[in-house]
Amino acid sequence: MEELHNTMEDLVVSRVGEIFETINKESSANRYCTCEQCRMDIICYTLNRLQPHYIVSSRGVFRAQQTGIERQQQIADITALIHEGFKQVFHNQRPNFAHAPSPAGTGVQAQAQEKKFPVFNIPVVIGRLFDGNSFAPISDVDIELVCNGELVPMKDGNWQNPLHLVHNTDGNFSFWPAPVKAHAVDEPRIFEYTVRITAPEFETLSHFFKVPLTGEAHAAGSFSLKRTFKLPHLYLFPPGEAEKNG
Repeated sequence: MEELHNTMEDLVVSRVGEIFETINKESSANRYCTCEQCRMDIICYTLNRLQPHYIVSSRGVFRAQQTGIERQQQIADITALIHEGFKQVFHNQRPNFAHAPSPAGTGVQAQAQEKKFPVFNIPVVIGRLFDGNSFAPISDVDIELVCNGELVPMKDGNWQNPLHLVHNTDGNFSFWPAPVKAHAVDEPRIFEYTVRITAPEFETLSHFFKVPLTGEAHAAGSFSLKRTFKLPHLYLFPPGEAEKNG
């Protein structure tokens, strides 16, 4: 089955990366912040102001690369939007985040990029939580992603574990675990995880699942729909209600 892909995402991520590299080479004390949080905010700012361009096959990828003068103009327009995004993000930086330059990322991901060792790229785990009696989306609960009895480290500071589910998420939650070092490319491994959900008025729910993966040469640098693991809908019940409905 073929999958949709927005080629604009590739262009924006690549161009932002090039601009960040240039900024990091400058010695000016007044340069823009190049931390990972600001990078993602600039990418989002730019993509939200561009019309997406979707392809569904390798043939579509080939056609997307054959744009000539139009392509040059497109990149120029994207670059202008990115610089606009720099100004907006710089003057509205997120509080409570360490705005330290981190062009290569941190942890296993940064080591993999620098030393070129293979990794398991853990997909983004996505799910949705409902009240088992009313079938309404649930909020104001804590959700944990656990492996071997410990909280799973996340890819970067944009992803929380534990995650507190708030009202405007409509019951949706997601985790992006950090890459895990592999011994070799194509090494198979099955990762076992548990999503644990706690709330005062509900029974604690533990949902166990497995993710089969193979080692890859490089750590994934950006989010992609191809790298998601969708959980079935999860339901919370008041104490004793799960047995009645089971």
